Amino acid sequence: MQVPGRTYATGKRKTAIARVWITPGGGSLSINETPADEYFERETARMVARQSLELLELIDKYDVVATVAGGGHSAQAEAVRHGIARALAFEDPERRRTLKRAGYLTRDARQKERKKYGRPGARKRFQFSKR
Repeated sequence: MQVPGRTYATGKRKTAIARVWITPGGGSLSINETPADEYFERETARMVARQSLELLELIDKYDVVATVAGGGHSAQAEAVRHGIARALAFEDPERRRTLKRAGYLTRDARQKERKKYGRPGARKRFQFSKR
């Protein structure tokens, strides 16, 4: 969705959902009204969140504002990456091919498998005893 001056997209991963707005600017990235460097404690999560912009070499050309809910920090970072990639592709369709090849436009649909009754976990079994 495009509003004059800014572009909106939604990114998802596991149970994390990121609502992302990109605007032309100086390269700031804020998540839940907090700078990304403070919000994401791990350097890996910070790097993952910025990957879409770094791939297209637009890291200092857009300001990103995101609100994220659900999941852990790793899933949230991937949801932000997915949202940024979708917003960039929507803004300029020429970028779509590059982002698609890198795998940033694909929604990673893997979810946690549910626990089964009569078992300690999703796949784990209780220890077998012959006697």
